[in-house]
Amino acid sequence: MTTTTSSKTVLPFQPSTMSTAQLAAVSFLARYSGATHGLYTTQLARWFAWCETNGVDPLVGIQRAHVELYIRQLGEAGLMDSAVNTMMHAVRGYFRFAHIDGTIPADPAVYAQLPKVHRDESRTQGLDRLELIRFLQVAQMITVHHVALAYLLGINALRASEAAAGQIEDYADTLRGHRVLRLIGKGNKPATMPLTVPVLRVLEAWRVERTAGPLVLRPISGHPLDRRDVYRMVARIAKTAQIPRHISPHSLRHAAITNALDPGVPLRDAQILARHADPRTTEHYDRARGNLDRHGVHFLTAYVAGV
Repeated sequence: MTTTTSSKTVLPFQPSTMSTAQLAAVSFLARYSGATHGLYTTQLARWFAWCETNGVDPLVGIQRAHVELYIRQLGEAGLMDSAVNTMMHAVRGYFRFAHIDGTIPADPAVYAQLPKVHRDESRTQGLDRLELIRFLQVAQMITVHHVALAYLLGINALRASEAAAGQIEDYADTLRGHRVLRLIGKGNKPATMPLTVPVLRVLEAWRVERTAGPLVLRPISGHPLDRRDVYRMVARIAKTAQIPRHISPHSLRHAAITNALDPGVPLRDAQILARHADPRTTEHYDRARGNLDRHGVHFLTAYVAGV
């Protein structure tokens, strides 16, 4: 059986010519779309290429030892432990659904040992309260495009792709007295979030007479944004604000979540703001924020030493 190696040939368009492994790949990838579909296609293509190099079928007859060898090869190729785990997302899902569908008798990846990655703290560099305030203020001094983007990222915790894809029509509705923004988030999950007065004021001032089209446009050209534009605009604001470290769109999302937690927003409500499916993801942000002032060692010292 000939095994193909590129993301295109892993997924040919003629079902009658597909191998069992390719059909299983199509079945798995059909669950996803957009960036996730592209990422998982690339990950499966790498697995198919490794199998072809080593003379094994990508699905039928695979044992846990094969998966373990592949994981080891990813590490030897120079990938960090976290990158190895990420690269295995599609491979593990591929085998899991092939087993569920009855294509293979057992899942060979279910007990494969992945590198241990300690994720107690998020490594993203966010902004503290004063930095976030300065970021929003400086954005107003650049262009209306920059300030609209800054508020969507830093207050509503939008991802770069969500801010780029947002449309004016997406915030036309009012729900239970709140003007709301409707969006399609990560994993094509719909979400509805309220727009506070400052954010709404910025968006209304920015759109002027426009009733449709992108929430934010490229400065000067007025063309729709893409992710690279979002990164460039954030970098410009951060530089103008003289924030002395690398700031990305995710830094603003990180800042929105951590600065919501600081004044006492319950973790569950912060999870809803962040639209995290797993509360443990929000907990990473909680542990990563500047919470040394609340550390238990202070209470213990006061209790024991009376200071």
